[in-house]
Amino acid sequence: MQAVDLNSDLGESFGAWVMGDDAAMLDLVSSANVACGFHAGDPAGMLKTLQAARARGVSVGAHVGYRDLAGFGRRAMDPSSEELYGDVIYQIGALQGLAAAVGTRVSYVKPHGALYNTIAFDARQAADVIAAILAVDPRLPLVALAGSPLVAQAEKAGLTVIAEAFADRAYTADGRLVSRREPGAVLHDPVLVAGRMVRLVRDGVVEAIDGQMARVEAQSICVHGDSPDAVAMARQVRRALEAEGIAIRSFAGPETAGQG
Repeated sequence: MQAVDLNSDLGESFGAWVMGDDAAMLDLVSSANVACGFHAGDPAGMLKTLQAARARGVSVGAHVGYRDLAGFGRRAMDPSSEELYGDVIYQIGALQGLAAAVGTRVSYVKPHGALYNTIAFDARQAADVIAAILAVDPRLPLVALAGSPLVAQAEKAGLTVIAEAFADRAYTADGRLVSRREPGAVLHDPVLVAGRMVRLVRDGVVEAIDGQMARVEAQSICVHGDSPDAVAMARQVRRALEAEGIAIRSFAGPETAGQG
């Protein structure tokens, strides 16, 4: 049976500020990218999300980002290599500790927001993130933007790379994400999005914002957890994929108590 991973960015609430519906999303996705405290998330909330993921057998990844709580990690930054290397190690380690406390483990790394988009094409910052992952655990896969130079760079360094597509984002004809500053960059129609993802998994293409067909071959699909219609979007995408005989399965395998 053909299969694909469905992931979402979770654990992003901070104190009294609630972000997204983690419990509902965890009933739909196969992998959870859990914030590590730099762009969002606090330890108590991260623990709650990790516990819920473990209870559902959902794989957990470290969602590392720039040190940017005020900007939700979506502001471009240019940290030194020493700083970025240390920050990524710190975030992975923090989530590993919390995961171990609830009987699960960190199975992969997915950068967040501006860091994700920057390292897709910036070889220097990419090298810093890759080096940090290798230093912590070279067995940890890296989730990266499908078709970006980062994929080859990380594979050459020895990492396993999971190519990722975005269900709720528009694409350019060359397979890049349309900037969030541009109109139409974020998609909100669950039925439209679900149909796009079925075609992506089946044919490796997605309709670009200009109507052309962009080649996007991915092993994982992300539905952002912080948008108001995130749960409806994830539910419709999952329903449409399964209706086409496509299984929803994490690339990292299910998480159970006692691992790690």
